[in-house]
Amino acid sequence: MASVPSLASTVQQRLADALSAALPEAGAADPLLRRSDRADFQANGILALAKKLKGNPRELAAKVVGALPSADAALKDVEVSGPGFLNITISDRAILETLAARAADDRLGVPLAEKPGTTVIDYAQPNVAKEMHVGHLRSAVIGDAVVRILEFSGEKVVRRHHIGDWGTQFGMLIQYLTEHPHELDHKSASDDTAVSGEEAMSNLNRLYKASRALFDSDEEFKARSRDRVVLLQSGDAETLKLWQRFVDESKIYFYSVFNKLDMEIDDPDVVGESGYNDMLDETCRLLEESGVAVRSDGALCVFFDDVKGPDGNPVPLIVRKSNGGYGYAATDLSAIRDRVHNLHADTLLYVVDARQSLHFKMVFETARRAGWLNEDVKAVQLAFGTVLGKDGKPFKTREGETVRLVDLLDEAVDRASAVVREKGEGLPEDERLTDGEIAERGTQVGIGAIKYADLSTSASRDYKFDLDQMVSLNGDTSVYLQYAYARIQSILRKSGEAGPAAHPELELAPAERALGLHLDRLGETLAEVAESYEPHKLAAYLYQLASLYTTFYSECPVLKADTPEQVENRLFLCDLTARTLHQGMALLGIRTPERL
Repeated sequence: MASVPSLASTVQQRLADALSAALPEAGAADPLLRRSDRADFQANGILALAKKLKGNPRELAAKVVGALPSADAALKDVEVSGPGFLNITISDRAILETLAARAADDRLGVPLAEKPGTTVIDYAQPNVAKEMHVGHLRSAVIGDAVVRILEFSGEKVVRRHHIGDWGTQFGMLIQYLTEHPHELDHKSASDDTAVSGEEAMSNLNRLYKASRALFDSDEEFKARSRDRVVLLQSGDAETLKLWQRFVDESKIYFYSVFNKLDMEIDDPDVVGESGYNDMLDETCRLLEESGVAVRSDGALCVFFDDVKGPDGNPVPLIVRKSNGGYGYAATDLSAIRDRVHNLHADTLLYVVDARQSLHFKMVFETARRAGWLNEDVKAVQLAFGTVLGKDGKPFKTREGETVRLVDLLDEAVDRASAVVREKGEGLPEDERLTDGEIAERGTQVGIGAIKYADLSTSASRDYKFDLDQMVSLNGDTSVYLQYAYARIQSILRKSGEAGPAAHPELELAPAERALGLHLDRLGETLAEVAESYEPHKLAAYLYQLASLYTTFYSECPVLKADTPEQVENRLFLCDLTARTLHQGMALLGIRTPERL
């Protein structure tokens, strides 16, 4: 089905036609339409037009109103206000007819992007042989939501999980494994069960601590470890085989954590630092030959006039170190080359901690100077802030250590399960959830609570991690939205023979109008979110939708409405609200249980 024009676009077109008819000398003028609290919409464009035409804005506004079709069923009232504003009220019929058209479409009338492109998004970047902690949460959750939103808009999205799988620490780990070959063994000959993510991480942690202790205390082992780094970088087959064991072991763990987060991570999307090794030499050669990078004290560097250190001297981007080793810059620049030339991206999106902003500013500028980024290809860092504890400081355990992500997720599920269980105690026996259902809903509510708390905050801002608030039934939480959805499903189950059906001939109550007008905003909200990479705006839209539904539910009886037509019409508004909540929450990566 074709996309459904929003009420805003319908009014915009009506006003544009009236402006052209009433004021042809103005040419193609924008009525500057916006949503309004005084009416449904307000048009402010005539004020600027009056200055251009040297006319009285109220008189010009009156001309425009006079040029509107007198029998227009969409416009109930257009009033000239103040110094020339137009306050516009939509007819109830237009609201219901537009919503009925949306309800008939699987996409709820949301159009695809006019000119979709290809976006490569770099997100969820854990490090091999290291536990994921609370600092990994935001990149994963924000990135996953942006992927879903962009794909829904019609964009071709290529996921890239740029895991940390290379570097000097692997010399230490591999050498230790060489000398202790059974450290990563999982099972005895009689035990053929698959290794769990927790077991995989436990083995890696144990091996890392043992190898680090030996590295720090034994100079001969330290020397052997450094030699092993050279073998790794030169492609020694046995060393690479052992390195691959660490990567595979870590992936078992990564995927178990992402599974807890209800995120789908596919193996081909995981392209770590090692994936660009073969490109590093050529990247450096191209930068040096083009003059973008120069040699300085033996290192290959790129300098910037506007990037200076505390001493006032320029701080360079070091692409290759003086000892011939490569840093993050060489890998990131090689990744840009690959994503632009091989994956044919026109947008590169990096969901990375704001504290790395200077690094990416320098990398992007270097790529622009080299011609890899240009007017047709842009790179954007979607920088995110820090997760804080209730005390407003970076989130740590009582012992001052970084909080393990799996512990956080498990605690959220436990808290949410308790909330779901408590909420169900007041229900009749036949409506109560079983223990299995409580466990399932608790997982959906708990993980949703963590995701929503993150996504309802602007990515650039820090936010406080407060599980008590996150799983609350009140306030701006995912639980509030999930319960609104479940409440609607309960009403629909109890509706008997009555079914959802729009009745455009009916007059709408104020709460019905407010809900209907907000439902119509889904398309424009998603377009804005996809353009700006701001999932918190979708979260805000959904929270307002749930709030408006709560008001509607309290003021407008559904199953006990005055007439059968009114029952059907209100069931229609309920059903469309539920579908909109379900679609919006799915784009944030959050489940909407049918019963809670």
